Amino acid sequence: MIVVKNVHKSFGEEEILKGISTTFLQGKTNLIIGQSGAGKTVFLKCLLGLFLPSKGSISYDGENYATLGNNGRRKLRQQMGMVFQGSALFDSMTVEENVMFPLRMFTKQTREEMLKRVNEVLERVNLQGANAKFPSEISGGMQKRVAIARAIVNKPKYLFCDEPNSGLDPKTAILIDNLIQEITRENNITTIINSHDMNSVLEIGEQIVYLKDGLLEWEGNKDIIYKTDNENIINFVYSSELFKKVRKAQLQGL
Repeated sequence: MIVVKNVHKSFGEEEILKGISTTFLQGKTNLIIGQSGAGKTVFLKCLLGLFLPSKGSISYDGENYATLGNNGRRKLRQQMGMVFQGSALFDSMTVEENVMFPLRMFTKQTREEMLKRVNEVLERVNLQGANAKFPSEISGGMQKRVAIARAIVNKPKYLFCDEPNSGLDPKTAILIDNLIQEITRENNITTIINSHDMNSVLEIGEQIVYLKDGLLEWEGNKDIIYKTDNENIINFVYSSELFKKVRKAQLQGL
């Protein structure tokens, strides 16, 4: 669980985050949504420890990041997995080498132990046998699954995903959403997803934080979001005619 209390973040005189307080739940898919410029990326970087808040605190299962020493911060970062937008795989490395990279960086396991773990996570994301392929030899959806395998190979307590469906077709995007949700539940991870994908919001949004102009405008989940009377989130989530019809059908079903 990650607890955020009154987080502000400024760069010079420009205040990007203006006092955000929320809780990201363990074992749930937590989504951060909002329009471009809302502060989502800065907020995610604060959660990752890349930016320190100008004011406020972020605690990871009771540990305040700002008060940890260098060793404590290093240990905490090792408990974080990251799925980058566009996958961010190393082109010169095979699938196996990409997934093994965090193990080589942060553990003292033997090659046999690392390979066993790599094969476990590749099997979990349905990529068994793809070890020797290079990123250029596999599809975008497969690359995303490699990125997920790499993010979970060190058995993280916290999983961060930045636009995991970026560049994927709708069917593949749903498969990636479901995979992330399954892995979250299986391993009881605190998963935070920065997303523009409204399908993700309505499909796996077990906890949703909506930012607007650096403020927390609304929070809830996919089961109640269609009931809100907040015009900003209605216009954001239900901007297309299809989603407007979905919301109307949901409301009529009450």
